Amino acid sequence: MSTWMMFSFQDSVSPLMEHLIMFHDHSMMIIMMITLIVFYMMISLMVNKFVNRYLLEGQMIELIWTIMPALMLIFIAFPSLRILYLLEETNLPVLTIKSIGHQWYWSYEYSDFNKIEFDSYMKPTNDLEMNDFRLLETDNKIVLPFNTNIRMLFTSSDVIHSWTIPSLGIKVDCSPGRINQGTINISRPGMYFGQCSEICGSNHSFMPICLESINMKSFTNWLILY
Repeated sequence: MSTWMMFSFQDSVSPLMEHLIMFHDHSMMIIMMITLIVFYMMISLMVNKFVNRYLLEGQMIELIWTIMPALMLIFIAFPSLRILYLLEETNLPVLTIKSIGHQWYWSYEYSDFNKIEFDSYMKPTNDLEMNDFRLLETDNKIVLPFNTNIRMLFTSSDVIHSWTIPSLGIKVDCSPGRINQGTINISRPGMYFGQCSEICGSNHSFMPICLESINMKSFTNWLILY
């Protein structure tokens, strides 16, 4: 992986992540414009020696530099609020998956089907196969169909965890005694990785998330064979 790619987002595989990346680019453009203007004004003030001994007030310039920041904040706030509502929206989910955080592994329950639940531990380095990712592979992967509205329920059995897959644009806290909710709609098949994003103890770095996205027919066959 190149050094430049380390500072960018992962490729989007969900509509929500696409919105988040677009909002990031939108807000960064505004911030860059503000930074350049302020930098230009600082250089200008240091270079020239223009003074105005008789300038006591400037209502027009004060009006401009009050209204312009307010407009910029509006241009940032409206898209941000829209994305916040989209992140919390749940549209007729086809599946419901429950994720439970433990110290230090995940367990999953397919609530719509009987007796489909399993624990997911990180693969030890000695058990890794060719092309496996160290510290990201798990012994049991979450298997989900793509192009399907999926509701995820999150809770914890001990301390606060955080279920995060960056490429899906989802990051939900798992709190003991409480159930939080998130929505997933995967755009294409593949393997997607995440980790607990809450400092939950000494082995916090060793409870990865591994999700496999497949088509609905293969998912149905997986359910039958499980």
